[in-house]
Amino acid sequence: MKEKLIWQGSAQLAPVPAVLVGCGDGTRRNPYNLITIGWCGMVCSEPPMLGIGVRPERFSFGLIRRTNEFTVNLPSKALAETVDYCGVVSGKALDKFKERNLTALPGEKVKAPMVAECPITLECRVKQTLELGSHWYFIADILAVRVDPDLVDEKGKLDMEKADLISYAHGHYYEQGPCLGHFGYSIRKKK
Repeated sequence: MKEKLIWQGSAQLAPVPAVLVGCGDGTRRNPYNLITIGWCGMVCSEPPMLGIGVRPERFSFGLIRRTNEFTVNLPSKALAETVDYCGVVSGKALDKFKERNLTALPGEKVKAPMVAECPITLECRVKQTLELGSHWYFIADILAVRVDPDLVDEKGKLDMEKADLISYAHGHYYEQGPCLGHFGYSIRKKK
């Protein structure tokens, strides 16, 4: 086995989900906006919570700080170009929903916009904010989950492969592959 190279500590965890975060409440002070986030992950199961890392200089940062709400929209690979666009263009001077022909839907539990074209959306309310360095981390309760009914099988189980989700790794977007196994499959007795 080859000896591994040793690099200085850096952001090498990959892949991570590439998500569209909807923010703002639709008012003049807090207009709807979308930001692409790669630093997003689950932080707790009970209660369900996730976290997103946002740079303070981003337009969306102020919207999230003022409303303490956001949505996490999981895009399919058909939206990959839109995901990239929303990550490199500021919403300060333009409406990303209009520019990318996206449909903003009102949330059930939050005022932040959901993206109708995304197969799964999580509605979130900020519980805690951590100043970490280049990014601030918003830890939020997941209040509701919207799922495209086409992703649910006849038994009511979510089929994530049908969602066709994308991920991000070191400056590149990737489609996800087929399911390799289910939790506990390594010890499940064979029939």
